[in-house]
Amino acid sequence: MATPAVLSPAALPAVSSPTRLRLPDLLLATDRAADDVLTGRYDHLVPRGGPPRDERWFTRLHGDDELDIWLISWVPDRSTELHDHGGSLGALTVLSGSLRETRWDGGALRRRRLTAGDQAAFPLGWVHDVVWAPSAVAAPTLSVHAYSPPLTAMSYYEVTDRNTLRRNRTELTDAPEG
Repeated sequence: MATPAVLSPAALPAVSSPTRLRLPDLLLATDRAADDVLTGRYDHLVPRGGPPRDERWFTRLHGDDELDIWLISWVPDRSTELHDHGGSLGALTVLSGSLRETRWDGGALRRRRLTAGDQAAFPLGWVHDVVWAPSAVAAPTLSVHAYSPPLTAMSYYEVTDRNTLRRNRTELTDAPEG
């Protein structure tokens, strides 16, 4: 399995950015927050006994006008659905367990597995679904996500019979991953 790489600037869409932060800044922010989670800095935000094992759980670790950082737990059978992040850039770092990301590449769905320590970045227009993936490790799957500017809307999609994307709905939100 190839380690997910940060997209090179040449691979990013030629769109002006909605934020002064860049994808590498968001990757660094999730990496630092992941370290803070792993060293116990945010233990007071996690439910006693740990995150629920039967539903997705999340809590905001940081929020301001420019950047939101979230800790998210993942459980089996809870898909985020194929979605974008509206006008926000995003990134994640996996702390424990594994995730499976299915993303639209403009002509087909592509899958990759992200395991503890892996990172991924999401430029504008990135459409994907993220789900828990089985892992040999019994610990819950946890990840840290950053969005800039903070999320305000997410659109949800389906792949049509003609192999194109169709937007089903757009929802206003300030929560991560729908």
